[in-house]
Amino acid sequence: MLKAAMQKFTEKTVNMIKAENLFEPQGGPIILAQIENEYELVEYGLGNAGKAYAKWSANMAVGLKTEVPWVMCKQRDALDPIFHGGTNFGRTAGGPFIATSYDYDAPVDEYGLTREPKYSHLRDLHTAIRLSEPALVSANPVRTSLGKNQEAHVFATKSGACAAFLANYDPQYFANVTFRKRRYGLPPWSISILPHCQEETFNTAKVRAASLNVKMETVNKFSWQSYTEGVPSTHDKNSFVAHGLLEQLNVTRDVSDYLWYTTDVSIRADEEFLKNGKFPILKVSSAGHALQVFINGQLSGTAYGSLANPKLTFSGKVTLKAGINKISLLSVAVGLPNVGLHFEKWNTGVLGPVTLEGLSANTWDLSRWKWSYKTGVEGEMLSLYSFTGSSSVKWAKGSASPKKQALTWYKTTFDASEGKDPLALDMSSMGKGQIWINGQSIGRHWPARKASGGCSRCSYTGTFHENKCLRSCGEATQKWYHVPRSWLQPKGNLLVVFDEQGGDPTGISLVRRTTQNK
Repeated sequence: MLKAAMQKFTEKTVNMIKAENLFEPQGGPIILAQIENEYELVEYGLGNAGKAYAKWSANMAVGLKTEVPWVMCKQRDALDPIFHGGTNFGRTAGGPFIATSYDYDAPVDEYGLTREPKYSHLRDLHTAIRLSEPALVSANPVRTSLGKNQEAHVFATKSGACAAFLANYDPQYFANVTFRKRRYGLPPWSISILPHCQEETFNTAKVRAASLNVKMETVNKFSWQSYTEGVPSTHDKNSFVAHGLLEQLNVTRDVSDYLWYTTDVSIRADEEFLKNGKFPILKVSSAGHALQVFINGQLSGTAYGSLANPKLTFSGKVTLKAGINKISLLSVAVGLPNVGLHFEKWNTGVLGPVTLEGLSANTWDLSRWKWSYKTGVEGEMLSLYSFTGSSSVKWAKGSASPKKQALTWYKTTFDASEGKDPLALDMSSMGKGQIWINGQSIGRHWPARKASGGCSRCSYTGTFHENKCLRSCGEATQKWYHVPRSWLQPKGNLLVVFDEQGGDPTGISLVRRTTQNK
């Protein structure tokens, strides 16, 4: 469906260019055309109001309903900011630490619903610009001062076409100005559009559209079955052994977010910590992005990097026993970099050092030891997220189903709800992992990751910046995960959730997104 729509869009665009004889073989100036899926307003630093990803652990900036029109009027050769939000299904989110939602408060949200009053306000802006088009495309602007912080930009042609932009750059005070013997009232930090240099058709700070309330209504809860996979052994048939620590992507080739690093540690029976209980400290340095530490098959701790610093360090006491102990490190990638200088050379995974402190022989450096490597987790290998693969293991039901246990898969079936309202999954009770419906990946979930940083005062005046109008302080970066109705069958849909760190699936629900006037 998406490919067909993209093909139609591409053909339409190419044919429009060909019709004007603009390609180089036709004698035109275009030697190469690149069709983008978005337009950016980067110059004015709109951040999430214009174009930005939602980031795990970061607050979302509210896209001001007046700021985008202001920039578009001030930079009249700019096109739209991203108008329709979307979703990073599967493992397509760039990164690292980019969330599944690609919405960032766009005029049309990722569910296809209009976000009011922003949508209608921008629609009115486009109407005003359209009415001004004859003058805008035929004349250069003439700037005239209307006051200390006020000015007019006038487009006028010899044939009589005229359009004017009246600007008030004062961020605090309303201004009355005179233009062509007529009085106009300009709110602080606003621009008025006069398509015929007479009547004001649009002002960036005057919002006439009604606001909407968005509700996420529960459609149904689920009855779950679970399967908890084990930690792989050093002799797993799908693993290989190498000396030292290997970079993650060179091993996984990005077929999975997960790479196991496993080594054995032999502890003598006369070690002092076995008597006094002062267990050794394991320290692991990783290039990110997330790390689960297992000792003899049991979860011992977790560590996470961040967008500001993807690298992480785990440091914690580990319960070792006399004899052979298995240290297993599950390194987790949270998206791959897709921008930046030499981003193709960025490393991830456990690159060391890895040390064990508090032994009678002082500190052990495990970095150059023999390590076993396994790409992916067991459930991926078995395709537990598919109808066929899910029947390959025995699932626990009812009270036997564990909660808040690491490396656990959960599955359920459900019927599609009636109607056409967009659907989502409320994952707020879960930790971190991935979601599939009917074998297709919804993407990574991480509602346990809370937005950090302080929320700020929100005002439409003044230049927009990334720390302006922050919201969701202390809340989950993302709790709702878009479920396309096109992925659903009328009955018997398979929902599978994998949770790395442990969660409570009984809190998961299917919700319907609706809007109504305030």
